[in-house]
Amino acid sequence: MAGTVPQEAADRAAELRQLIVHNNELYNVLDAPEIPDAEYDLLVVELRQLEADYPALATPDSPTQAVGAAPSGLFQEVRHRVQMMSLDNAFSEGELRAWGERLRRQAPGIDVEALAFSCEPKVDGVAMSLTYERGRFVQAATRGDGVSGEDVTANVATVGDVPKELARAGGPYPDVLEVRGEIYMPVKEFEAMNKRQAELGERLFVNPRNSAAGALRQKDPTVTAQRPLHFWAYALGVIDGAPTPKGKVIWPAPTQTETLAQLKKAGFPVSPDARQVGGMAAVVARCEELAEARHALAYEIDGVVSKVDELALHDVFGATSRAPRWAIAFKFPPEERTTRLIDIMVSIGRTGRATPFARLEPVFVGGSTVGVATLHNEDQVAAKDVRPGDLVIVRKAGDVIPEVVGPVREGPGVPKRRKPTWKFPTSCPSCGTPLVRLPGESDTYCTNIDCPAQRVQRISHYASRSAMDIEGLGEERVLQLVAAGLINDAADLYDLVPEQLAALDRFGALSAANLVAGIDASRSQPLSRLLVALGIRHVGPTGARAVARAFGTLPGIAAASVEELAAVDGVGLIIAASLAEFLSADTNVAVVERLGRAGVSMEEPVAAAGSESGGAGAAALPQTLEGKTVVVTGAVPDYTREGAEEAITQRGGKSPGSVSKKTFALVVGASPGASKLKKAEELGVPQLDAASFQKLLETGELPA
Repeated sequence: MAGTVPQEAADRAAELRQLIVHNNELYNVLDAPEIPDAEYDLLVVELRQLEADYPALATPDSPTQAVGAAPSGLFQEVRHRVQMMSLDNAFSEGELRAWGERLRRQAPGIDVEALAFSCEPKVDGVAMSLTYERGRFVQAATRGDGVSGEDVTANVATVGDVPKELARAGGPYPDVLEVRGEIYMPVKEFEAMNKRQAELGERLFVNPRNSAAGALRQKDPTVTAQRPLHFWAYALGVIDGAPTPKGKVIWPAPTQTETLAQLKKAGFPVSPDARQVGGMAAVVARCEELAEARHALAYEIDGVVSKVDELALHDVFGATSRAPRWAIAFKFPPEERTTRLIDIMVSIGRTGRATPFARLEPVFVGGSTVGVATLHNEDQVAAKDVRPGDLVIVRKAGDVIPEVVGPVREGPGVPKRRKPTWKFPTSCPSCGTPLVRLPGESDTYCTNIDCPAQRVQRISHYASRSAMDIEGLGEERVLQLVAAGLINDAADLYDLVPEQLAALDRFGALSAANLVAGIDASRSQPLSRLLVALGIRHVGPTGARAVARAFGTLPGIAAASVEELAAVDGVGLIIAASLAEFLSADTNVAVVERLGRAGVSMEEPVAAAGSESGGAGAAALPQTLEGKTVVVTGAVPDYTREGAEEAITQRGGKSPGSVSKKTFALVVGASPGASKLKKAEELGVPQLDAASFQKLLETGELPA
């Protein structure tokens, strides 16, 4: 099976990669997942199986080799000195026992049944790295893609569980100590927060995990401080200058269980439900025990992490490029409950997509009470054959969007005569325009660009945190402003004055002034954020940054051909075609022109070499690399991941993501990609270290 790859398999692998990358960015960068964890996991499992069946499909840039997602660009980038890895998953007892068998094969001399394991609840929160220097808290960083995360120190400093100074009783401490753990939100405190939101007439938060992630992405730490965030420590990363009183090394402790005790003594909260067990049978039993008790816990969990307890054995078992072999995450299966389907309704999104959803009798499933569930599209409703009045099965993986699985066909409480089959509406429920479904498409659309529902969603997206980040302009506010006739599109926002807003219900003079100030501040957001804000299909933060940095200005992007756009590293034909189509439509051109007249920035700041900040003098750098293609792999000292590539492009060069015959040189940093090194060797491309890279930037010539 390792020979020729069937076209069907190659096409499916490409489709899976696109879906995984898209949903990974939604979850890790935007904190706005569209599918449950369990559905995402199945996509990854399917792609891994295809890559196992056809090794030619297993490329180094496959999302199966990735950890998390790249930093969003909202905060300063932090490079982890020790990679923050992901975990392999097991979805059944059989897969859990197969992990134990792999451990046995990797170390034949070790009796796996005699091994001690640490079984810890997999808290549904945000992975965090905390750094302490001489016992004092100095930095907090998100996991990001495992190599680089985001500096969220000011926000994490507001979390009461995070000690600002380590407890004297747990010392002496290393000069530098990195503590890893999870920021999370307890269920009862999340519910209390939502109750306060409801009393204020504000939009409710979706779930504890997304609420915690959103709180950490606030630019104003005082907003973060208002959220009920907590922290649990579970591991150590960097340890420098460890003390050795009386010649005895005490950091790190010899086992995971003792490490947790060590962290607790230092002043960190650790999970009270972590247990040390002996042998794989006990691991399986503990996973089953926690699965049964998951909703009795004060916090949300979506599985159990099992680790070989003895830290010295971690080096024996080793790791892959993305995950340790000495640990595994047992993921709980999606939960199902039955409830009554009251009605099927249709919502209209910012692109006009009409999405059917179920209104349900509230039911507790997956750790929360559910009253609404997605039905995806017209075909899914027909295939599931659910009708208002049915007793239906609702599934939720404990994290994101619940879904209706199908009707209960027989049993107590099931009507013998069901209502007629539900028919998808032929006109938009918001504006009355006929709905359109294109041949070969599964989605149905309202094509009226002036549809009120679309207007509200487009403006809400424009103001969202990942776009123009206008504080205080959520969906409820937008709906109020549209209903009052004050705005019809994003450009109208910049004409608002405090006096107009103060005249509306639930708007005081201070909140009106603050909102106008927030709108005014958004004028200076970079072009990449504007591209996201415009809601162009397929264009997320990563693609937006790539194309904005490549062309510099919005007019430059609009003037480019589809082929020129697609040639940008990280863009491709799908994003390029969508960009070109959007920027050529008369309606969109008119809105963009009005945004420009309102003073909204149409440029991407040029970053200074080795940094993420703009540099006014960067454009004047000597063009030493004009016409040359220089590829970077691995971590280059004194540069962020993107900073090295920008240093090349600022000097007239190109820095794509792969090596080819046109490559002038390959810059090799720490932990380089094996495929790039191999390709460079095959093609005879010169390889440069960090010191030689600096000379290349200065002279444009290869060192002798």
